Amino acid sequence: MPTIYETLRADIITAVKARDSGLATILRTNDGAIQRASMDLNKPIDDELVLATLRKAVKNLTAANAEFEKGGRADLVAANVAEIKILEKYLPQGLDAAKLEALVAEAIQSTGAQSKKEMGKVIAALKQHPQAGLIDFGAVSKLIQAKLV
Repeated sequence: MPTIYETLRADIITAVKARDSGLATILRTNDGAIQRASMDLNKPIDDELVLATLRKAVKNLTAANAEFEKGGRADLVAANVAEIKILEKYLPQGLDAAKLEALVAEAIQSTGAQSKKEMGKVIAALKQHPQAGLIDFGAVSKLIQAKLV
């Protein structure tokens, strides 16, 4: 089974051959970001690095959309939404809300966390979980804060 990066590279070739310059540009830009992250971190390109880079790109595009909406730039919002949909093809599906809630409750119980000051323990426990790659820790931190007093 090809890695996520190999799939992305193959899709770049397919887009170029199909003369889909918009898709090719988006994929090439993210390929460059992955290669840059690999060089910056002095790590080989693996699925973990690819996922982290693509998640960061989606997060940045989502944040930019909020600003574009404030500025009334529907054209830029639409372009970012299209790019996010393309990038989500390479990201694994996240955990559903019920499963995420159960993991957080289990982590809180296993760490014995009582207050928000102990949030780090809970997050550390979640990072050790086998499904940690599917967890959006930004959303999880809000969920943990709601559960801890």
